[in-house]
Amino acid sequence: MEEVLKQIDQVVRENEVILFMKGTPEFPQCGFSQRVVAILDRCGVKYAAVNVLLDDAIREGIKRYGDWPTIPQLYVRGELVGGCDIVSELYESGELTRILAGDTGNE
Repeated sequence: MEEVLKQIDQVVRENEVILFMKGTPEFPQCGFSQRVVAILDRCGVKYAAVNVLLDDAIREGIKRYGDWPTIPQLYVRGELVGGCDIVSELYESGELTRILAGDTGNE
């Protein structure tokens, strides 16, 4: 499991925005993944995606990595944003756009 966690960490660090999901952005395999893909597409952000259905070790490892029990999981600049419900709430409030743009509100 430690090797899988290292692989996940490397992927998270190498991609500014990455979505661990069931399926692919072109063909999501669950409604929650489909919803997050649609939100990211509406935001017009470039992002990478990992299909957790291709590897059971990655599917279980990402849950441990982010200490988050569900998939999808969205990471921005190495930080877990959350799953479908949180991403949806952040999008509706406008906060997701600020997160994706790197606006921390501390300036």
